[in-house]
Amino acid sequence: MNIQQPEWAIPSHVKALYTKRLGGRSEAPFDSFNLAEHVGDDPVRVLRNRKLLLSLPLPASPCWLQQTHSTTAITLELEKNRVADAAITREADTVAVVMTADCLPILLCNRSGTEVAAVHAGWRGLLDGIVQATVAKMQSPTNELMAWIGPAISQSKFEVGDEVRQAFVEKQALADKRFISNRQAHWLCDLPALADDLLKSLDVADVTRSNLCSYSNDTDFFSYRRQAVTGRMASLIWIPSVA
Repeated sequence: MNIQQPEWAIPSHVKALYTKRLGGRSEAPFDSFNLAEHVGDDPVRVLRNRKLLLSLPLPASPCWLQQTHSTTAITLELEKNRVADAAITREADTVAVVMTADCLPILLCNRSGTEVAAVHAGWRGLLDGIVQATVAKMQSPTNELMAWIGPAISQSKFEVGDEVRQAFVEKQALADKRFISNRQAHWLCDLPALADDLLKSLDVADVTRSNLCSYSNDTDFFSYRRQAVTGRMASLIWIPSVA
């Protein structure tokens, strides 16, 4: 397995990690540490990979979501429906997780380390309000939240059309600064910067970006834009019952 801890100044007792693509049991084009069941990989190999993940000192199995690019955020200990794109928990040893392969994984934690969340945000979810929905559902004041933006597609690799740029410009301040003209009616979109701007506009002042590009680094990361049939990484966060 290839596991990394975010470089992020959260309370020392809170645990977070993200996975990379190597060290698992899946075969090409899902090679090799694919954790997603919905991408066409052999379910037996996905299960083996998830069992490998559990060989880490996780307190429990991650609460896997059925992600649909929605604006649905759930509180894991209160809601059983796992069709959502963000998960919040205040319960010890409950592992919030999202899967990505170019979309933004965003982890949130309050300064006291008593509430955490994991968010899956592609451009559509970011535009529609998944971040706002998650922050609104958390009990912590927004100025007490810290955010980490994980490996995602970088601006130089993410081309979108006029309609995407215009939609962001109409909804989000500073959005026009996050697009670079690439060719006629096409733009390079800085998705991590758009998320950073949005979080800060919500009064989440402490935002850390990984600055890792899922598209450019094919050794470490899956990328849907680079290879449409591919696996997914996971970003996880939890509050241990024992520090």
